Order: sequence, then structure tokens, then C-alpha cells
Amino acid sequence: MKKYISQLLFMGASFGALFFVNTSFAEKHMHTMPHGSASHVVDKQCLKAAYKQRCAKTMTSVFDSAGRLWSVWTNGNFLYVNSSEDKGKTFSKAIKVNKVAENISARNEHRPKIKVSSNGNIYLSWTQKLKKRFTGNIRFSRSIDNGMSFSSPITVNDNKDEISHRFDALGVNSKGDIYISWLDKRDKVQALKKGKDYNGAAAYYAVSTDKGLSFSKNKKIADNSCECCRMAMAFDNRGLPVIAWRHIYGDNIRDHSIVNFKDRFTCKTPNRLSYDNWQIDGCPHHGPSLSISKNNTYHAVWFNNAEKRHGVFYANSIDAGQNFSRPISVGSYTNRASHADILSVKGLVFIVWQEFVQSRYRLSMMKSDNNGNDWGKPEIISSTSTKPDYPFLLADGANVFISWHLKGKKYHLINLSGLR
Repeated sequence: MKKYISQLLFMGASFGALFFVNTSFAEKHMHTMPHGSASHVVDKQCLKAAYKQRCAKTMTSVFDSAGRLWSVWTNGNFLYVNSSEDKGKTFSKAIKVNKVAENISARNEHRPKIKVSSNGNIYLSWTQKLKKRFTGNIRFSRSIDNGMSFSSPITVNDNKDEISHRFDALGVNSKGDIYISWLDKRDKVQALKKGKDYNGAAAYYAVSTDKGLSFSKNKKIADNSCECCRMAMAFDNRGLPVIAWRHIYGDNIRDHSIVNFKDRFTCKTPNRLSYDNWQIDGCPHHGPSLSISKNNTYHAVWFNNAEKRHGVFYANSIDAGQNFSRPISVGSYTNRASHADILSVKGLVFIVWQEFVQSRYRLSMMKSDNNGNDWGKPEIISSTSTKPDYPFLLADGANVFISWHLKGKKYHLINLSGLR
């Protein structure tokens, strides 16, 4: 356990400046950016301009239906949003979301989220850290004027105890319904008060059908979720959410669960997604990623460190998450493949992840041209000698991009390919 935790901390540590290898792929597909300087120099620069986007620890981005790029990040105790009309080369003036300072989680597995509805409304969720260790509230804000201003943040969790409501996931469907899921310890607190054992946390969700003006009563998906791994959310061909998370089975088996919905407000009984039987008494800080294709195939990637089968894996489901295909290995376990993200669009499926090879972090990608049935060979996209942000995939309708944020440097996207 101690050996594993130290390895995991090494793989998922905080991020700094990047400088990329001049591979032919990077030269052809990545926006031009200067090579990074020493991290202590970058930190000094950011001390003078802490509100700047390049000085954020983490970055979350999304394209709207018009192909405009929106990004959200934190500096200090404030959340900022801006947009780009030219795929991240230049950005609009940053808008401060919360007028009152609050402690915002913005590291690795628990960063602020951003989604844009089909009518252009911008929705944000994040975790507000509270005074006690490992406690927090799920927060939400919206813009209904194209990002010119944002509403005063509201707390989505209706349990207001100073306990853990954290690791939020945000989604909006084509009808404009907004869903937020998160990990919640209210049931653990009640169980302990009654002298009962309770392992982990619980998965909860709430939905808004009035464009974020209000949210429904919180509803529980399942007891005994893992406490500190990001959740994943996608939408099926009915426009209903599908949510995946790391769950606790039996005697601390930390595998994954998935759930879909009966209707706009009601989830079904969860199914087990992975069967790796990774037994650890602790949370890996390493959640899954999920994407759903137009033909309703569920595509999932995840990480485990089980004794017999370990590393990053991919599988898909053609029966709405009831059963998944035999998992295939992604990347190199020896090179510490980790933090994969997946995106399915127009019959193509992309997976990106990072590895650590010869003192460098390496960004890799592989692609399927036939909805995940067959896969091309992994491609090395770029590398860095310092700690990068986790990679994330996004599409503008014509191209697929990787966002691999670097603190202290101008924002950039890596263009993977045109969509057929």
C-alpha cells in the first residue's frame, strides 16, 4: 500500500511549466508556443500577474456550438472565464465569476467544470473547500448573456453540514437540462452516529430544468463510492445522463460502477463496469472517463493497480452499460500510463494519456476509426521534463484537440485531426 501511494503521488503531483519535444507531429498539429523556462522563473512571473490564465494550476475548456472555445480556471480565491475565437491563440478579457472570495478546489481530479448549452448559456460547477480538512460544498454559477457576467454562486448540495460534498461532474443535454453529480459523506456521518460501519462515501446528483435557476432535491445514486476519484458524465441517445465512478465492492475492491437514467429525474440501479479486483484500503485519486457515440455505444477508460491485471484499460458497451467488452490495455504500465481521457465523435474514438519515461512526461494518443472495434498503434504526441496537467479531449465539430495545460505558459491546443 505504501509503495503504491508513493507511486500514485508521483504520477499525479501538481503541475508546472512545460517544454515540448519538436516532433514532426507537434510541428504539424500544435499551435506554436515558446519553450518553457525554469519553473522558479515562471513562478516569479505569475506572482506579478496571478489572475492571468497562464498562471492557473489547472484548466478546463469546452467548445460551444459555434466553435468558440471557453475556458475556466482559478487564481487565488476567484474563478475566471474567458473565450477564444481562434482556437486558443488569443482570448477575450477574463471575467471574474465569484465576487466574494472563496477557497476553490483546483487540483488534478477536482477542478472547476464548464459546459455550454445549445442556446449559448454557460454553466460552471466547482467544489468550495471548507475549513475542516476534506470538507466542501458543490457550487454552481451561470451566464445567460454570453459570458459577459455570471450569477452569484449557489450551493447545490442540500445537506449543509461541514462534511465532504466534493468531486463534482457537470453536464448539460440538448434540451438544456443541467446535471451535477458528486461524492457525498452525509450517509457515512449518519451511519457512524448510529454506531454502524460505512466504507467510503456515496454518489449523489441533482438536476435543473430551469436553466440553472434552481436545482432539484439531492438524490442518491449509490452508497459506498470511493471517496476521492473524479466522476465521469456523458449523455445517451435519449439525452439522459450516464455517470461512472470508482466504487467499493466487498472488502475494499476499488472497481468502477456505471448508472443510466429511467427519465430526466430518476436513475436506475447501477451496474458494475470493471472487474479488476483492485483491493486497497485507500482512494487512488484516479477516476474514469466516459464518452457515448451517436449509436449509443458507451466507451470507457480507467486505471487500476491490481496484482494480476493493472494499468489503463478501455472497454465498450452496446447494451447501455449492462455489459462491457473484454478490456484492452492502453499504453505501458511500466511507463506508468495514467489519467486517460476518451472522446467519441463521428464514428471515431480517441484516447489520450500520459506516461513517464526517462525523466520525462510523455503525452500519447491512439485512435479507432470504427467505433472502438479496432485500434491503431499508440502515437507519442509530445513530452515534457516537468509536471503537466492531465490531458483532456475536446472537439469543435470539425477537429479534435488535446488540452494539456502548462502553468506559466500561453494556452494552447494540440490539433489531432479533421473529422470525416
